[in-house]
Amino acid sequence: MKIKICGLNPTRDVQLCIDLKVNYLGFVFYEKSPRNINLKDIQALSAYNKKGSSFVAVTVNPNNEFIKKNLLGNFDFIQLHGSETKERIKEIKDMGFKIIKAIKVSEERDIDKYKEVDNADLILFDTPGMEKSLEFPKDLITKLPKGEKYALAGSVSEANVANICELGINFFDLSSSLESQLGYKDHFKIKNFINKINELKS
Repeated sequence: MKIKICGLNPTRDVQLCIDLKVNYLGFVFYEKSPRNINLKDIQALSAYNKKGSSFVAVTVNPNNEFIKKNLLGNFDFIQLHGSETKERIKEIKDMGFKIIKAIKVSEERDIDKYKEVDNADLILFDTPGMEKSLEFPKDLITKLPKGEKYALAGSVSEANVANICELGINFFDLSSSLESQLGYKDHFKIKNFINKINELKS
């Protein structure tokens, strides 16, 4: 079972997530987002011993200049939420990154779009809301491909993760459900969620 937490603050949230063995720590580079990080804060990431965790830069159609200036050397993965093609994914991988490609799903036929970007290292099935905390349609969860390469985002929480596990999903991406106020992660909620995951594993 794998966990990604998105919208983290580089100084406030990282050590907790590393200590809790969160697999993927996501940092948002999207100006319209309340979780958008200050570029100056990127430097703080180099101070951490990541242990088994990976740092993920969450982006929308990033250009090469932005990638080379801000992301290279600081992040293991780039998560792509834009209109990136298979060819663009290859270009970014060739710069030295692994790729998470987000697929926005509002109806069943959207799911198959992941086949067009199968050179991505991981596929994230998400709602079309782009951070608006929309719930992933339950009837479509069972239609998703299964396996360690495929993650689910969209209102996953401590309250429903056990039910989603029963539908065959074992890779979860969380953001707003771990906040008490918009853009600020609640460490108590993070700990409770990870405790729940550890319960499900045992």
